[in-house]
Amino acid sequence: MGNQEEKFHFPVEKIMSGYYTDKYFLTTQQILRKDNRNVKVLMQVFLRHEAVVCGVEEAVALLRTCAVHPEELKIKALSDGDEAAPWETVMTIEGNYADFAHLETLYLGILARQTRVATNTRKVVKAAGAKPVLFFGARYDYFSVQEEDGYAARVGGAYAVSTDANGFYFGQAGVGTVPHSLIACYGGDTVAAALAFDKYVSPEVNRLILVDFDNECVNTSLAVARALGKKLWGVRLDTSPNVLDRSLEAEAHGLEDPTRLKGVSAELVWKVRRALDAEGYKDVKIIVTSGFDAEKIAAFEKAGVPVDIYGVGSSLYRGNYDYTADIVMVDGQPRSKAGRQYNPNPRLQPR
Repeated sequence: MGNQEEKFHFPVEKIMSGYYTDKYFLTTQQILRKDNRNVKVLMQVFLRHEAVVCGVEEAVALLRTCAVHPEELKIKALSDGDEAAPWETVMTIEGNYADFAHLETLYLGILARQTRVATNTRKVVKAAGAKPVLFFGARYDYFSVQEEDGYAARVGGAYAVSTDANGFYFGQAGVGTVPHSLIACYGGDTVAAALAFDKYVSPEVNRLILVDFDNECVNTSLAVARALGKKLWGVRLDTSPNVLDRSLEAEAHGLEDPTRLKGVSAELVWKVRRALDAEGYKDVKIIVTSGFDAEKIAAFEKAGVPVDIYGVGSSLYRGNYDYTADIVMVDGQPRSKAGRQYNPNPRLQPR
């Protein structure tokens, strides 16, 4: 793995002091030290669900940076991006437990969060097939976790991210073009906002314009296409899941349950595509956001809905992929709580 710990920004003094550690680990560490009990253990880390493992690189860097005698630890682990089966051992740590007891809370948290984002991202990427998936998760959590979340999304297969922080660990700048706020600042005139964007933003940036501000995606898409011509790279549909686009009012009339037409529906995408094609704008791409998860993307793909790119956000933070760490060997002998045992994994590599 090399000297990867230099990549991460650990508040070493706070970590070493136990500031982020569950108290009972600190109490255990204190007792062992005062009793001069140097116990060599094998700590086994696993999770209960099938998942895309992520956070290993950072967890190992944490141990190599903030353990008391990191050079004495023997660490083996899977790699970020590996798929793990339920109960499969993901990492083992061998060494004097008092040297790294204060880090258990932290490395389990790192693994749990990054695995959740990577696993959920992998699911939507698989559902989308060959189509790119954009990670738009930054606004759904605290800003300080953007670097790690973006890394996990990339491990999961995301094509691009929305902030520079999201792209930090793999050297990619954030992408994004026109938000609703820009359109609002131009009096709600999407065309005016698009022309301003085109005038002042580098031509290297794709002219991708949001078209749902007036809740008329078809007419707005056409208006923007006429204004920008060949410069228009794509339109983005972001209709709220509880809103019916005006272009679908006729289709919704008389339906007992028009819910399926609300938001960014398959029918809305088809209507925008056909309208653009009819006026010769067949190269304009359609990007969809708002309410997309693996299930909805899979349904769109099965139905052949003409989406070019999917943008996914809050759904990538759902679910739990919690890790557990157990001491399973003490001084070379089996020693674990009832129901747990040493589960060797030949896939683990030295770190």
